[in-house]
Amino acid sequence: MSLAFDARQKLDLPVKSNAERLPDYLLQQERVVGAMLDSKKLVSLGNGQFRYTVTSFKVFQLEVNPVVSIAVVNTENNLQMSATDSTLDGLGIVDDFELTLDATLRVTSEGLEGDAHLGVSVSQPPLLKFVPSRILESTGQSILNGILLGIKARVGQQLVQDFAKWCNEN
Repeated sequence: MSLAFDARQKLDLPVKSNAERLPDYLLQQERVVGAMLDSKKLVSLGNGQFRYTVTSFKVFQLEVNPVVSIAVVNTENNLQMSATDSTLDGLGIVDDFELTLDATLRVTSEGLEGDAHLGVSVSQPPLLKFVPSRILESTGQSILNGILLGIKARVGQQLVQDFAKWCNEN
């Protein structure tokens, strides 16, 4: 049986100081992605490609360790991130794990705004075959919401601090 769950999050982040420099800051892909995610778990592969080891978490006493390949593309006043590949360790044999990520950070007249969609599709792991799928899906939904809320909090704090530091350095 296949399980699917997803989460969405929006961001509205006013930037008062040096806001006119935000488009140039977003071009610093490695720096911006490192400020949005945990830079200790992020590896730059060059040319807008990154590998990110998501913080491991427990699902019904099983430790899960997702690793995601992320492509980052800049368009006018935007930074877009999408998952290009993903692997999952910790749930036993799972052949059909698929993680989707579609996130955009945009410069506006007020500062930054963004939206992110994170989704997972996976077969029900044999180790959890006696747990009803609706419970697994609601647990998965909760985990994805927690991941996006954590990233949103990091963007609201770490990204703003890094932007200020970048402005002082440049």
